[in-house]
Amino acid sequence: MSYVRIFLHVLFIIFLTILTQIGGIIWMGTLLIAHYFKKKKRYVFPAIYLIANLILVPPIASYFGSVRLPIFSNTIKPATLFYPLLFRNYVSPSLKETLIDAAKEFHSNGDQLIYLDANFPFFKGFPLLPHLSHNDRRKVDISFMYTTQNGKPTQKKPSFSGYGIFVNPRQNSTSNNCIKKGYWQYDLSKYATFGTINELNFDKRRTKRLLNILLRNPKTQKIFIEPYLKMAMGLQDQHKIRFHGCKAVRHDDHIHLQIK
Repeated sequence: MSYVRIFLHVLFIIFLTILTQIGGIIWMGTLLIAHYFKKKKRYVFPAIYLIANLILVPPIASYFGSVRLPIFSNTIKPATLFYPLLFRNYVSPSLKETLIDAAKEFHSNGDQLIYLDANFPFFKGFPLLPHLSHNDRRKVDISFMYTTQNGKPTQKKPSFSGYGIFVNPRQNSTSNNCIKKGYWQYDLSKYATFGTINELNFDKRRTKRLLNILLRNPKTQKIFIEPYLKMAMGLQDQHKIRFHGCKAVRHDDHIHLQIK
């Protein structure tokens, strides 16, 4: 194997590790198996990856204190299958219980709780980029609720990733202030949509209902949303709903939940 190919494999291992935590290990296993059995890597890698994702990782993750969030549920699900496929839907048992309880109450009106990035399955402190704090199984991002252009409630989301489509950028003075202070990364999530897939409007009523359900849970420690949205929805909680600071990215495209 040439040095160039070795270098490319190393880069790919680093990329997969950053993206999925354990994808790099899976790729190394792929190289060994493909070489030993004389099989093509493009066939071996998807097979090993899916086996790891669906069968091997969940029970191993339990020894690290992590559990997988539901994927195909009537009450709670990921915004896209890419989150579970990338091993980014693991949380503590306590956070899973909190989300399931909230989702059941929220579903009484037929709504589903839609989650985005959560945490990786193994090792506290391992960064789930680009997030600053999703590394201890106590945090998860949750999608806002939306309506169609005709005002009909929908479970659909405006972007493929669930991030990057801001509710009302012009009202967000916090964003302008943070960027003026030199925090250039504050609105970088606008580049993380991975495509706008639906033209939707922010549903203030249903999003507020979801937030109030989360706020009532005694395990909830922090919720991050932009200050102008907190005012627009008339949310009075001064302790649990907080401003996340300029070092993070803006939160008028999703809810950030942290439990105790």
